Amino acid sequence: MTQETQEIAPRDLRIDLFPHQRDYPIRWADIDRYGHLNNAVQYLMMDTLINDFVADAAGMPPHHLPAVGLVVETGCLYLQEILPTHQLRLGLRCLHTGSSSIRYQVGFFVSGSDSPAAVSRFSVVYADPETRRPTAIPAVIKAAAEGIRS
Repeated sequence: MTQETQEIAPRDLRIDLFPHQRDYPIRWADIDRYGHLNNAVQYLMMDTLINDFVADAAGMPPHHLPAVGLVVETGCLYLQEILPTHQLRLGLRCLHTGSSSIRYQVGFFVSGSDSPAAVSRFSVVYADPETRRPTAIPAVIKAAAEGIRS
């Protein structure tokens, strides 16, 4: 059985719609030649946020789970610049859980703004570590993902 959360237009999202949140410091090395947060760094932050969430839920590193989470789709909509002087908070919520897949949404919020500077999507399919064929989401991960549905 799949469960779907109604998607909200990215500009209408607010920080309180993201149940799992984490602050991220911006380092000078994270800034690109145009003076704003490098998009590759944003992807690294998104990946770290989700992997930390999975590790915390499972009580172990993700690679010790009985199924491996394979990233099958990502994307990011940039709504405003993130500058080196900004304080950054990432929010995570689950949009969809299926039998073998989870679709997350990550909001990038700068301090003092309730609207996102960027909104990302991140889809994971769980697979058997040997065959790499889709398999059931580990129960503890599915429960955690469903716990951050909003």
